[in-house]
Amino acid sequence: MSKPAVSSPRSKLPSDLVANSLAPKLLAGDRRALAKAVTLVESSRTDHRIQAENLIAEIMPHTGTAMRIGISGVPGVGKSTFIEAFGAHVTNLGHRLAVLAVDPSSKRGGGSILGDKTRMEDLSRNPNAFIRPSPAGQTLGGVARRSRESILLCEAAGFDIILVETVGVGQSETAVADMTDMFLLMLLPAGGDELQGLKKGIVELADMILVNKADGELIDQAKRTAADYHGALRLLSKGGNSWSVPVLSCSALTGQGIPEAWEKIGTFHESLAKAGTLAERRAHQAKTWLWDELIAEFAHRLRQDPKLRDLLPAVQEAVATGETPAPVGARKLIHAFLKD
Repeated sequence: MSKPAVSSPRSKLPSDLVANSLAPKLLAGDRRALAKAVTLVESSRTDHRIQAENLIAEIMPHTGTAMRIGISGVPGVGKSTFIEAFGAHVTNLGHRLAVLAVDPSSKRGGGSILGDKTRMEDLSRNPNAFIRPSPAGQTLGGVARRSRESILLCEAAGFDIILVETVGVGQSETAVADMTDMFLLMLLPAGGDELQGLKKGIVELADMILVNKADGELIDQAKRTAADYHGALRLLSKGGNSWSVPVLSCSALTGQGIPEAWEKIGTFHESLAKAGTLAERRAHQAKTWLWDELIAEFAHRLRQDPKLRDLLPAVQEAVATGETPAPVGARKLIHAFLKD
């Protein structure tokens, strides 16, 4: 019987956090400091946000050296099982792996199960691995609001492989591609219907495709599915990219295909670095991060602005009843917010 999912992985922020910088402990590889630092950057409190920004600025010179991998897939594809097997393989090779797992949040209650540590029991006990489940909250794209900052914190703590696991596949699950070096898409055997459901968007973004559960009676089907996707990818040309997207079959249960997948990941990362594409990709991601922060901060300040305290509910009600079109209401709010 599997263990029940935990309700929250968070350690409470210490009361003396203001007086004691986390940076030295974090840079020394202290795992408790890393957990507290992630809690800090995920906090929405104003004083914590200021401290988090200062912390990120302090550790920035010690970041950027890790291999960042985004991973997504349909529900039931076995992402957690794969990550456990993959984590065992790379840590046995001497690497340090951090897993940032994003769990869906209830749109009604806002809570998340956050059970990834219980689904990766062996990896969670591995001294060379760090697993952090985080709620997606209201953030779209399959990632958490502060996933980018968490990546930097893990790099500063000495982890050289960062896995960002999204909540699940869909057309919006592409934000992870804007914060990682490689986007790995996992599929199930007999995935013809999946290709219709996924459409082109997410498949075009994939740098590697893994057909999981290639074991038992599904081995032949997994190989056929991999061949089908390999053929389909020829029609989805990634303009200007010389990388030929590999489609491999693997079994997270038996470990078959895991070493080959790791070898392909290494080859891909090396090719990016040699071509200078890695630096370009991360520069583009930094600009995307800037705009994401600008939009989020603007929306937050607009909601909190005292000038809009009475106007905002009135405009929302007018839009809800159909009296005012949403674009007109938005312009009215922005005009009032920017007006002296």
